[in-house]
Amino acid sequence: MKRIALFPGSFDPFTKGHEDIVLRGLTLFDEIIVAIGYNSSKSQRYFPIDFMVDKIKATFIDYPNISVHTFSELTAEFARRNNAKYLLRGLRNTTDFEYENSIAQVNRNLNKDLESVFLITSPQFASINSSIIREVHRYNGDVSSMIPYKL
Repeated sequence: MKRIALFPGSFDPFTKGHEDIVLRGLTLFDEIIVAIGYNSSKSQRYFPIDFMVDKIKATFIDYPNISVHTFSELTAEFARRNNAKYLLRGLRNTTDFEYENSIAQVNRNLNKDLESVFLITSPQFASINSSIIREVHRYNGDVSSMIPYKL
């Protein structure tokens, strides 16, 4: 049976830290689905979803076992529909752990076949987050060292 992992997030934008987690996840899983969710708690995106789908697909063009999808349903249900038995998540710090732990518990309650797998962010990417990238980009700063594609 294929080990399929879902790597869900808003990815607004997708960062080098995200890329690192996906590539490292390939050592654990046969297939990874990068799933861009429509987050009901975020009223407006900075980068359009279609734009980000294209950028992420281009980032992983040489990896046929990585796909990119969008979804607007519960993560646990999207995982079930795509035969993903694992949720892949990255942790930068203890704050991330507290947040991700709560989400993992809910997802496990909604889908008993779903295991959350956490990878600790590589040190060189620990300070990168999407909010910082958006702010730097908004004021015409150079974000090229934080994202794996050109804007």
